[in-house]
Amino acid sequence: MVKYAIAILILFYSCEKEPRIKEVPDPIVDFWGIDTSSKNNLSTKFDVVVYGGTPAGIMAAIEAKRTGHKVLLINSTEGYLGGMLTNGLGNTDVIHPTILGGLSREFFARVKNYYNENSNWFIANVPKYGYNSSVPDLMFKFEPRAAQTVFRDMLIENQLDILHNDRLRWDGGVIMDVDRNIQSIIMESGKKIIGKVFIDASYEGDLMAKAGVSYIVGRESNADFNEKYNGIRRVSSDNRNQFPTGINLFGNSLVNPALEAFGSGDSKIQAYCYRMCLTDIEQNKVEFSKPLNYEEADYVLLLEYLKLYRNIPFFDLSMMPNRKTDSNNSGPFSTDFVGGNYEYPEADYNLREEIRQKHKTYQQGLMWTLANHPNVPENIRNETRRWGLAKDEFVENGHWPYQLYIREARRMRGSYTITEFDCSGSLKTEYSIALGDYPMDSHIVQRYLDRYGYVQNEGQTMAAVSAPYGIDYRALLPKESECKNLIVPVCLSATHIAYGSLRMEPIFMTLGQVSACIASLAIQQDVSLQKVDYEDIKPVLKTRRMVF
Repeated sequence: MVKYAIAILILFYSCEKEPRIKEVPDPIVDFWGIDTSSKNNLSTKFDVVVYGGTPAGIMAAIEAKRTGHKVLLINSTEGYLGGMLTNGLGNTDVIHPTILGGLSREFFARVKNYYNENSNWFIANVPKYGYNSSVPDLMFKFEPRAAQTVFRDMLIENQLDILHNDRLRWDGGVIMDVDRNIQSIIMESGKKIIGKVFIDASYEGDLMAKAGVSYIVGRESNADFNEKYNGIRRVSSDNRNQFPTGINLFGNSLVNPALEAFGSGDSKIQAYCYRMCLTDIEQNKVEFSKPLNYEEADYVLLLEYLKLYRNIPFFDLSMMPNRKTDSNNSGPFSTDFVGGNYEYPEADYNLREEIRQKHKTYQQGLMWTLANHPNVPENIRNETRRWGLAKDEFVENGHWPYQLYIREARRMRGSYTITEFDCSGSLKTEYSIALGDYPMDSHIVQRYLDRYGYVQNEGQTMAAVSAPYGIDYRALLPKESECKNLIVPVCLSATHIAYGSLRMEPIFMTLGQVSACIASLAIQQDVSLQKVDYEDIKPVLKTRRMVF
């Protein structure tokens, strides 16, 4: 997320330079070999089928299992379960920790318990980032390996059936009945999975899309919902994510020669990146390497920007325990691969893999360039070389996160659409099932040439949310005419700018649990999800100690 430069600089230079360390722990290898079932012998009939091994998917599966249902969790991606939380996003995006309840609160309590064990600290006399005095039983900053351990323990304790490394068949993978229920899904392996209720907890919304549910990719115009912060957005010259005036780069393939009207809609999406886990501990550091497909032309804009550099960090160094970082985009040219992701939401699996690899090459090339290129000032090269990838993280993947940060992909057009008026509190929901509190945040969407021919960034927004706001449960549900037994906690129904506040993993975890609660009621009452009464949902959430 966007942070203020001064805070980053203070954090950057205030850390202890030469901490005392114990022996660095061994990397976690083959972490997710924890299936409680056999793929070949797995039953194909379930009460609840959860598609997507994201935090939302894990919480949905655990809630459904604890309620007594027969549940299948489908981990449709390679690498670790746990989505972004196990892949570098350790800097929790929540403003008011008191909005967390249920399983999301349990997760952060387990993180605190993990770090209560002295054996999980190998650096002495270092600040234990992530403690919050208002909620002393929780911890909000953590290493990837901590999240991996917590999720692993929760999955094993609940003895979940997990189908790993299998995906929805791209064509003909969803079988609908005449009443618009998903009858079954067909996997690439040929396995047929039958369920009473399906939960699409994926970042991309593939199950939702293949079921014929309406959705949108890109930005609405402000006029569509009478919003102020949607559509094409001007980024002010004093914003740290805007280029200084004077960079002329006509003809660059990722710079548009012109721009549509501000406030109008388009099909473009905010940029993606990998959340690197870095460290400056020599015994635990892997130096940045030059990727095989490195192209210096990809960094021409960076080198031009350096001629007018304003001393803005090139990547965040949000400190996690054991002197690791959650490193995110920072400044006008950074880890976000602007313009490289437009095709991703609708792309097939092969094209998505190409896009992920291009993002990885771009970002690894950026780090190598900052650390080694002769046209990069020496002070920047030296400071970049101080950091490296954490040796004890992602060892099977060259110490690089598996999960690309899919900030936004498809967004459902469901039974209710959340807009900026819900997030700002000017519209009070009568059907709240969870609370959100993060600013309406969009990263850079595109680059263009202004009327003077200078490169500018467009789309970055950080619109304040004055207080926690209610999330309407109808935004998780498709229109009943489109699908009656599918619920969507991640690619939920919201405008682009409202989704910028909702798209936080603690909120996704909460919505995943809520989805399972609603699914359970629909199964018990033998009705469509849309027919579950809100008055029946509330007491269930209260028994789970959820905050809504």
